[in-house]
Amino acid sequence: AGGPTDKVARELALLMTKSLKQQVIVENTPGAGGTVAAKKVMSAKNDGYTLLVHHIGMSTAPGLFRNLGYDPMTDFEHLGQVADAPMIMVGNKDLQAKNLKELLVYIKAKGLDVAYANAGIGSASHLCGLLFMSAVQQDMTTVPYKGTAPALTDLMGGQVQLMCDQTTNLAGQLKAGSVKAYGASTMQRIPAFKDIPTLHEQGLKDFQVNVWHGVYAPKGTSKDTSDKLAAAIKASINDASYKAKMSELGVVVPNEKSASPAGHKAHLKAQIDLWTPIIKKAGIYAD
Repeated sequence: AGGPTDKVARELALLMTKSLKQQVIVENTPGAGGTVAAKKVMSAKNDGYTLLVHHIGMSTAPGLFRNLGYDPMTDFEHLGQVADAPMIMVGNKDLQAKNLKELLVYIKAKGLDVAYANAGIGSASHLCGLLFMSAVQQDMTTVPYKGTAPALTDLMGGQVQLMCDQTTNLAGQLKAGSVKAYGASTMQRIPAFKDIPTLHEQGLKDFQVNVWHGVYAPKGTSKDTSDKLAAAIKASINDASYKAKMSELGVVVPNEKSASPAGHKAHLKAQIDLWTPIIKKAGIYAD
């Protein structure tokens, strides 16, 4: 409760209630990176009354879990993407490196003496770090925490030097200047943080990691029901109040193609293909 996915789901539920003319209730089901919730929805009646809101973890789970218990591509009806939260590489504010170029010199010189924090094994912040280390061809010491809050606390305290996390978690610290921003993980600058250059424009070509969220129904949900739900989702994310709320969090509302069921499914497949080899190469597994 209160996390990024919860915030997206609750905002979406308010507007879907309006569009569907019936109450949409948010039920948080934590555990195992969202896989507990996914299994619950997969096994639910396919009548359109039980849906799943899940983030990028839907695409990383096949690489992370030896016995996942479901196939993200075939065990669900894909209804559309609803949010796209960019990530930003941040450091302790006392680091002397002023930009990415200077940061890379620092990382190359210090190597494993640089401590990189993340919110836990398999989290988006962990994955962003893996991709970053792969892109710059330099390992750092990875320090996993039980969530973003303790990781950020140690980052600001100087116990660790770097972290990459989504804007929904970093917005307050960025605006307060309590962390130093080195680059956004997007191709274009984030509207809410226009002063922060992207990693791409600073030389890490095509570096892109977004914590996207999608909505799913159990496999076998009828086309009429799926179409009705997809239409309600589309109307909700195009609502001015939804866009305003997402903008406050630095979150981008997906375009019409990505928000469509077909676009959502294609994006999920591409993300599975991207993350599975990276996770396996890093030797990360969860039971």
